[in-house]
Amino acid sequence: MAEKSFRLCPTSGLYFHRSAESLMKAHAVVGVVYLLVGGLIGLLLALTRAPDIHLLDAETFYMVLTAHGIDILIFWIIFFEIAVLYFASSTLLRVRPATPLLGWLGFALMLIGSIMNNVAVFRGSSSVMFTSYVPMPAEPIFYLGLILFAVGALLGCFIFLGTLVIAKEEGTYQGSIPLVTFGALTAAIIAIFTIAMGAVILIPTLMWSMGLIKNIDPLMYRNVWWALGHSSQQINVSAHVAVWYAIAAIVFGAKPMSEKVSRGAFLLYILFLQLASAHHLLADPGISSTWKVFNTSYAMYLAVLASMIHGLTVPGSIEVAQRKKGLNNGLFEWLTKAPWGNPVFSSMFFSLIIFGFIGGITGVVMGTEQINLIIHNTLFVPGHFHATVAVGTTMAFMGVAYFLIPVLFRRELIMPGLAKIQPYLFAGGMLIFILFMLGAGTLGLPRRHWDVNFAGAALQFQFAGTAVSMLGFVVVGAVLAALGGVAFVLIAVGSLVFGKPLDSSANLLTSFGAPLAASSYNVDRPEVLAPAADEGSHQHVSASGTFVLALIFLVSFVIYFFANAKYLSSVWPMG
Repeated sequence: MAEKSFRLCPTSGLYFHRSAESLMKAHAVVGVVYLLVGGLIGLLLALTRAPDIHLLDAETFYMVLTAHGIDILIFWIIFFEIAVLYFASSTLLRVRPATPLLGWLGFALMLIGSIMNNVAVFRGSSSVMFTSYVPMPAEPIFYLGLILFAVGALLGCFIFLGTLVIAKEEGTYQGSIPLVTFGALTAAIIAIFTIAMGAVILIPTLMWSMGLIKNIDPLMYRNVWWALGHSSQQINVSAHVAVWYAIAAIVFGAKPMSEKVSRGAFLLYILFLQLASAHHLLADPGISSTWKVFNTSYAMYLAVLASMIHGLTVPGSIEVAQRKKGLNNGLFEWLTKAPWGNPVFSSMFFSLIIFGFIGGITGVVMGTEQINLIIHNTLFVPGHFHATVAVGTTMAFMGVAYFLIPVLFRRELIMPGLAKIQPYLFAGGMLIFILFMLGAGTLGLPRRHWDVNFAGAALQFQFAGTAVSMLGFVVVGAVLAALGGVAFVLIAVGSLVFGKPLDSSANLLTSFGAPLAASSYNVDRPEVLAPAADEGSHQHVSASGTFVLALIFLVSFVIYFFANAKYLSSVWPMG
């Protein structure tokens, strides 16, 4: 290892290679810009959905809906995920990145492609929404922008894999790669599959938009496209779960309860998680019942099992670490005395709880073939993926960003008081937004309609007043979440511009009452790097509080599942 090419963070014990450090910064900053753009236009959508406000006209609504979906679900998330891949490989393994010049080419392709796509959308000629279903056509540069972005992201994944090979050859780690890196590897493998599916469908669609192909079958398009559209969200899941494990180590020095089990859960993601896209196709003709039943039962259960394992072992590892420090009174002292004023932790824990309890439960319900019929293409669907992506992934990334600003960017966080409350503001707003959107969707409000009152339509239809009134609360939640999102961007970008530079000897203590890096870190072997050598190290320490939370989750799931099954029986009577 050429030491002069690396910078040592004295508190965290992490080594940053200068090439990887620059690539991480570039990808993370652009990702945050897209978070800001996508979040603000998302607020415009919420203000339009409420009939009493109805801010945008129909044409602008669908244009903004397209931009919001793509900027948030693709550009913000994947830009930041590529930064996570560089961190999980070069930094955690203390190795130079493979072909950094190629990394900059990948970044350039992602940036150019994302700008091209946004230009096509905001010109008003490509309002085909995130799904871009044919036969609705978009401009050729809409599809070309997505293809260029995907190629750039694919280069980032290959550089990640190449960096792992270099680390193995140079012997920068012993045994298996660290769990956080393993989780990032899972995300990279799913990303390669996802991008391949994107190429299969987007390249002919580009040719169709240019007039080189006369026809694309809509059912075929939907089937292949969802291997891109939904699997891209499974990259998020793998990446943000890896971030959960990293933050547990960063803040508490926690080790997984069982690395073998956690790695097995990540493997289940690779094998089964992409099949969750089936829930978008359950109402489609031309797909066999056998395929639908298999994907919505056996395959889905194995993917859900993986998430439940992570949902148990991450808080369980935190509880074990806390109890080892003497927080043993009752079931939840380990949790009540956690550093809730530290946004690194609070962002991560809100991500875990809301992703698990709301995103997980609603995902299983929505992925059940029979129940899917009453919530397919209603507001229930975006309610679900705002729980998984807008909270699960975004808040996990917010948490690790609070850690990386002083550690990677070497800047002191500005406005620490606002940083303390920002996760509560964002999570609280999103919770209101999600719950009322789920309720409105359950009562039948459509997912993509500009005007739920159908004003001026030739065929009138009136939804239940209760369902329509819920949209007012959706707006309240959206406003609070937007304030929380803007606060995060203000703190993150403001810290980079106005934050006090930290010298190489600075101790990264903050105003949050706890260091951003755990005191159990050491320069030789940070906890986040170390595989759990002793699988039985936790056998004498109770994680009873976590198991009580798991039982609460199980009871909540059973009640909600059968409530929806009962609702199905009432809206679809046998005659």
